[in-house]
Amino acid sequence: MTQSPVDELVPEFDEFAIVEAARRGQPDALSRLYEHYFPKVYRYAASRLARTEDAEDVTEEIFLRIIHSIGGFSWRGLPFGAWVFRIAHNEVVSHVRREKTRGAATQLNEFIPDPTPDHTLVTEMELTMQTVRKATERLPEAQRQVIALRFGAGLSVAETAQALGKTENNVKVLQHKAIAKLQTMVSRE
Repeated sequence: MTQSPVDELVPEFDEFAIVEAARRGQPDALSRLYEHYFPKVYRYAASRLARTEDAEDVTEEIFLRIIHSIGGFSWRGLPFGAWVFRIAHNEVVSHVRREKTRGAATQLNEFIPDPTPDHTLVTEMELTMQTVRKATERLPEAQRQVIALRFGAGLSVAETAQALGKTENNVKVLQHKAIAKLQTMVSRE
């Protein structure tokens, strides 16, 4: 198996080297960044948006924005991931604003029989996620961002702090307060 020029230079995920190669326009480096960040970015978008289709569309827009803007990226003491999630946050906010302006799209529901015998667990999970998502929308913005990055994108406290430009202790406090509020709101519903 032949290695790409980036793989020969960078056997492990060396973010700095891969980002620099991507900034120089190396397609293999862009692919590696996409593969590395896609799952986290998609989970982040899905945690902030109600519809799977919207999360998929917004994730695509995020990566198009990253590819288009990576040449202008500069290291400013934060990891590349902080820049990625700043773009992700901005795209999600833009999408929500556009949807509010347009109004809710009517979705066509077609009945397609499912061969699995019991939908109870899936339905309960969807209802629970819907309840938590609605409750999360009522949190203050800082708490909403922490919850989305920590649990939606699966980032660590340190990564979340870097992405938001906050201290780790601040992220922990915001997370604790958000979870306490969510527990109260969800238990009422």
